[in-house]
Amino acid sequence: MDPVSIPAALAAVTEQWQPHRLASVNDHDVKIARVEGDFIWHAHPDSDELFLVVSGSLTIGLRESGGERELVLAPNELFTVPAGIEHRPSAETETVIVMVEKRGTVNTGDAGGERTRDVRELD
Repeated sequence: MDPVSIPAALAAVTEQWQPHRLASVNDHDVKIARVEGDFIWHAHPDSDELFLVVSGSLTIGLRESGGERELVLAPNELFTVPAGIEHRPSAETETVIVMVEKRGTVNTGDAGGERTRDVRELD
């Protein structure tokens, strides 16, 4: 077991919206990704999803019973999307995020489709 350097891990992360596993904690994965542009609307019916912004700015669109809203996360801010809430992350410029999700959670949740990516291991 060795410490994980986030800056060193980022050197291996080049593709947008491709999650890489930084670590595992019990039955959850800690993932890192570079993101830019809009992702797709999706939900994770059985799992919360935590987003932590390392650099850049992340907008999270949320569809709740009261309608739609957006929140913007700056570096060092985090937000947890509750299980079952439809959401869409987006970033106007390249943004680095850390996510914590239950192991096996698919990045596109219940939506599936061409944006689905398997989690990659860091070298």
